[in-house]
Amino acid sequence: MSQGERTLQERFNTTKRANAFYNNQMLDFLNEEMQHFISRQSFIFMSTSDAKGNCDSTFKAGDPGFVHIIDDQRLMYPEYRGNGVMASLGNITENPHVGLLFMDFTEHHIGLHVNGGAEIIENDELHVHVDEGTVDELTVLHAGRAERWVMITVHEAYIHCSKHIPHFIDKNASNDWGTDDVKKKGGDFFNVRKDK
Repeated sequence: MSQGERTLQERFNTTKRANAFYNNQMLDFLNEEMQHFISRQSFIFMSTSDAKGNCDSTFKAGDPGFVHIIDDQRLMYPEYRGNGVMASLGNITENPHVGLLFMDFTEHHIGLHVNGGAEIIENDELHVHVDEGTVDELTVLHAGRAERWVMITVHEAYIHCSKHIPHFIDKNASNDWGTDDVKKKGGDFFNVRKDK
């Protein structure tokens, strides 16, 4: 929690509600239920910022369970081949604080926030953080598509209530992870080129 949160809670008289939330809904680790929830998710929304506080938000996806839980304090996700901009990774090199949001739109209609400190792990460094059996399992699971990994040490984990989460239907569409096919990637959907 930040000083800004506390200041506004005082100003808007929400301190009692906020304290109840902190005491009843927030952990500094991933309990078994949170780990189980994460292990079934196929995407996350992630926020980062650079050293000056300039923000970026992104969407990361993979097959269900693509986020690997190391233990109740650490998790990691693979970085697949992207557009080469490296916005999130670049921010992490300047400012390791990240916010992850796991959202279940199809079954439980609930969310999980995980805030923490991130570090970039190269494939040849994985054995430092997980055992060799897990390295082999991750290599097979991600079929060599993981160019590197981002490991997050958990500082806060808490619920995103279901009140306004829309209900979607999972169509189980196949995905082309890491493709360079312009059409499959969406091409210039927003017609940016004409405005350059």
